[in-house]
Amino acid sequence: MLLVIILIAIVGALLWKWLDIRSLDDLKTRFGSLLSGNGQHPLSNVFLVDEKSTRHGGELVASVLKAHNVQEIFTLCGGHISPILVASEKLGIKIIDTRHEVPKNEKDRMGMAFGIGTSVTTVFAADAVARLRQSIGVAAVTAGPGLTNTITAVKNAQMAESPILLIGGAAPTLLKGRGALQDIDQLVLFRPLCKYAARITRLRDIVPTVREALKAAVEGTPGPVFVEFPVDVLYPYQLVVKEIGFNPNAKGLIQQALNVYLRAHVSRQFGGAWANDQEITPLPTIIPRPKEDQLSQLISLIRNAKKPVLLLGSQSVLPPIPAAELAAAIKALGIPTYLGGMARGLLGKESDIQMRQNRRDALKGADLTILAGTVCDFRLSYGRVLSKKSNIVTINRNSSQLTKNEKAFWNADLAMLADVGLTLTRVAEALKINTPKFTEWIDELRTSENAKEAANLKKMDDKPADGHLNPLKFLSELDKVVILLIGNASLITRYHFLSQTLSDDTILVADGGDFVGSAAYIVRPRGPLQWLDPGAFGTLGVGGGFALGAKSDHCQAVYPDRPVVILWGDGSCGYSLMEFDTFTRHKLPVTAVIGNDACWSQIAREQVPMFGSRVAIDLARTPYDEVAAALGGYGVVVSKDSKDSVEETMKKGMPISFPFTVEKGIRREQSRSFCPYQRAHRNDGLQRGFHLCLK
Repeated sequence: MLLVIILIAIVGALLWKWLDIRSLDDLKTRFGSLLSGNGQHPLSNVFLVDEKSTRHGGELVASVLKAHNVQEIFTLCGGHISPILVASEKLGIKIIDTRHEVPKNEKDRMGMAFGIGTSVTTVFAADAVARLRQSIGVAAVTAGPGLTNTITAVKNAQMAESPILLIGGAAPTLLKGRGALQDIDQLVLFRPLCKYAARITRLRDIVPTVREALKAAVEGTPGPVFVEFPVDVLYPYQLVVKEIGFNPNAKGLIQQALNVYLRAHVSRQFGGAWANDQEITPLPTIIPRPKEDQLSQLISLIRNAKKPVLLLGSQSVLPPIPAAELAAAIKALGIPTYLGGMARGLLGKESDIQMRQNRRDALKGADLTILAGTVCDFRLSYGRVLSKKSNIVTINRNSSQLTKNEKAFWNADLAMLADVGLTLTRVAEALKINTPKFTEWIDELRTSENAKEAANLKKMDDKPADGHLNPLKFLSELDKVVILLIGNASLITRYHFLSQTLSDDTILVADGGDFVGSAAYIVRPRGPLQWLDPGAFGTLGVGGGFALGAKSDHCQAVYPDRPVVILWGDGSCGYSLMEFDTFTRHKLPVTAVIGNDACWSQIAREQVPMFGSRVAIDLARTPYDEVAAALGGYGVVVSKDSKDSVEETMKKGMPISFPFTVEKGIRREQSRSFCPYQRAHRNDGLQRGFHLCLK
């Protein structure tokens, strides 16, 4: 009796696990298919496989992405993922391919050619889309090197808390670990970087797995997710069967058994692939909301404060609260505010309550410090800049970031594991009838702010001893006129730009060390979600990808004419300058400003005084204007001898690249540098990038 029970249990487990039989109706369906006499292999009938179907797994992936309102996929093309790209394009999802190099064609057991290359740009672009559209960004890359090249960008997205889906190809399931082309353990690389990582082995698992991944990316603290697709779950049944390795002349028990095993494998792999009852719409997500007792405590702290300071980080502009609604709440609270990361520009170019200078002094004098999505990491000296006399409130979705370095250097009086936007809008609503005024405190900070700004203005008049342009002066002029070139209706009538109205639409992409350090103080975002920088990881090389994502996003119906400007250092531009080829091919007008002082200046400022050596820090004064032209853009050089002002030069519709060196920067003494690109309209209608060089 026990043996019978064990046998029944084994059979039941096999039916459940191997054949996915969940009911008597399922069992009847399988027997009916097996006895149908339709000419298919018996195992195909048992697993409900349609051997004549030309459909493929890429269609399932595309259908889920479409249902989640994914509008574009950034890709490094490769045979592993071609079905996803083709199916997505058919559903109206835009496919944007970045620059890469393909080696000599090789073929694996599936008989496909696979490319490898610099796929990091695809993830940077998806990251930009995720931030600007406040949804999900998608990148798809080929296996092996295609995926390993994305690791830096995925880590950057993790630390920036950007919801992106990375789709990766992989070797066929049966060849896993057998030395197939570009076959490595990819999951072990991405599990530490991603909130969710999964490998698809059966077509019926594609829809639920992709839905779960997309949910994980945006739920709680947003972040990257990864789904691996072996090539044989993406291509049509007949092609997989053709390449799987059946022996048509099998002789002997072992060869015949191998054929049966292969047939069972492919049948189970395709079994139930096109089930009609699979839901493809988004799964519900959970966003941490503030607790009522903590809200009351925060409201009380604000009412009793005389010198409060609010520090807003990138998390503050996450959904569900729209940026405009959050900005209104911040203004209603009237608390002096410092903006960082994606929160830059939230209060517009000018605001009475926004402060940009002397943050350390403000924190030292504050009696209430609210860290709203701001983390006590290196950017706040690990919390050491916070006053011991101040009440400290921290609001964050991420429990590990909420109290980072607490007890070591600072102590939280109130730690709220909640969404920043939901919290602050609730507080503003509660205080709207009797909002406290902080006029004297604001005036005190504004006086200090104005003094610092005046000192910076004096530095802009300095004339560098080497005769090159003063980058601070140029940045100041750029802040006033950068959009005039892009928006001059007489020059670019095709895009209906108006020079007096487009300046508030500019999206700024910051990619550099020394240069961005200056630009962050001078070139100011015009509005919410209009500043893109790498975030806490400090990654160089985001410029080309971020600009591609920003321009692709806003080339949709909502903002077809929105200008995008890259602020590049000459070191950082080397990572993604080739994307000007991408901008040209996809007809995406992008402006770039490259700081060219022929040096890794941020490193030089420490290394030279400390060690008296310039080893590995000097670069060549590369003529980036010529590089831009070679890639299909435009470029001119502007030097101290140029007759036109920055505004006049830019109004000509020519790109600008400025290599120069100066002696003093805003934050430290030594050099600042850069060089701009512009975009223009060519007579044949092709939108092209511009380059301008400062000397």
